[in-house]
Amino acid sequence: MKWSLTELRKNHRNDPLMFDETLDLKADLIERYGNEVLDISPVHAKGIASVVGNGDIVVVAQVTADLTVPSSRSLAPVDLPVDFKMTEFYVSDPTATQRFEKTDVVMVVTDDQINLDKAVGDNIILQIPMHILSDAEQQGEAMPAGQDWEVVSEENLEAVEKENQPVDPRLAKLKDFFPDQDDQ
Repeated sequence: MKWSLTELRKNHRNDPLMFDETLDLKADLIERYGNEVLDISPVHAKGIASVVGNGDIVVVAQVTADLTVPSSRSLAPVDLPVDFKMTEFYVSDPTATQRFEKTDVVMVVTDDQINLDKAVGDNIILQIPMHILSDAEQQGEAMPAGQDWEVVSEENLEAVEKENQPVDPRLAKLKDFFPDQDDQ
C-alpha cells in the first residue's frame, strides 16, 4: 500500500486517513530477510495517517502477524507471534528531521511516495529477538553437536575450556607446588 505525500497533505489536513488492511509481505520479507524470516502469515495493520505541524505526516499503526523464524541455537523453525504499535514520521525535506526528538523514527520521502508495506515489514524485522529458542530447546533439550564440535551453554563453557586446555610442559611441575589447590 502506497500513499502520495502530496495527496495526504491535500486531502487529509483536517481529518486523518484511517486504514485497516491485510498486507501480504511474505515474498518481500523472505527476499530481503531470508535468513531471519522463514515464513509469515498475512499481516494485519490498522491505524491512521495524519498531517501534523508543517505538513509532516505521522503514521501510527497496530500491527499483528505470525512469523516463523529460525532458532538462534539450532536453526529449527520457531513460531513467533508479533503484536506491536509503530509510529513513524514522514517529511519531504531532510532539514525537517531536526524538528523531531532523537528517539522518533523520521523518514525523508524523496519520491513523494510513502510505502506502508515496506515500513511495516521493516518494523516486523525489528521485533525479532536476537536470541530465540524452540520449545524443546527451552525445556533443556541436548545442545547440537557434530564431529569434533558441540554447542555448550555459558554455564558449561568454563568446564569445557578447562578440560580441553593443554598444560604447557614447562609449567607442569608447578602444579605440584600447591597440591592443596588442585582443580581450582
